[in-house]
Amino acid sequence: MMSVAARSGAFSPYLQATNYAVAGPLKALIPGVVMKSDKVLLDIKKSFLTRESMNGQCPKTGPAVSVGLNARAGVRFAHTDIKVPDFSDYRRPEVMDPKKSSQESSEARRTFSYLITGSTAVIGVYTAKTVVTQFISSMSASADVLALSKIEIKLSDIPEGKNMTFKWRGKPLFVRHRTEKEIAAEATVDLSELRDPQHDKDRVVNPSWVIVIGVCTHLGCVPIANAGDYGGYYCPCHGSHYDASGRIRKGPAPLNLEVPYYEFPDDETVIVG
Repeated sequence: MMSVAARSGAFSPYLQATNYAVAGPLKALIPGVVMKSDKVLLDIKKSFLTRESMNGQCPKTGPAVSVGLNARAGVRFAHTDIKVPDFSDYRRPEVMDPKKSSQESSEARRTFSYLITGSTAVIGVYTAKTVVTQFISSMSASADVLALSKIEIKLSDIPEGKNMTFKWRGKPLFVRHRTEKEIAAEATVDLSELRDPQHDKDRVVNPSWVIVIGVCTHLGCVPIANAGDYGGYYCPCHGSHYDASGRIRKGPAPLNLEVPYYEFPDDETVIVG
């Protein structure tokens, strides 16, 4: 302890910054000395063993506080010259006066907050709607694809009792011109015998014409027209037999041939799609 006090006293002449001595937990062996001076005598040839003297100089101005056993051994600035920032430009005029209660303007400030929150919510919802709409629109079919979504067929080119195949939306389309015998035979079929019960009148708009998608409902093969045990369509891949109405009558296919949407603008034309 005596060694520390002796060493501390040896450095005290070099610590000449304006400061205030603060009593430490131990009683000083030598009375501390408070010195105030505008000038600090420095000897740059001598090294200072304090944190503030690492660059070869001691603090020159400003109040500081130090504490030591018998003299000032460390210096800490009070930083009393720092200016407090002014936030007046960011404050509401209603709360500028420190003597006035802010509760008097709380309703107006709350209304403004609600207005900003509501406006932000509306803008956010509208932006989200626009983004979702544009995203969905980008995945919709283009104009050239929509142009192929419908097909117009001239019925006079299909003789009675024959079937013609057209390409529609990348799938084969069967258009069959039925005879009176076929119409009568399909109308008298017992629905209890059918795997997928459908009456013939529910599958056709005009009894003379049967329009179905030529894809087997079993594994997606293309059946053969005017073939099979029932004179309608036959799938040679797995032996599915359809009648002249496109209904499954025999084989592994679970459902009837699909009937697309179509309409007759006149007696000689049909539009599918």
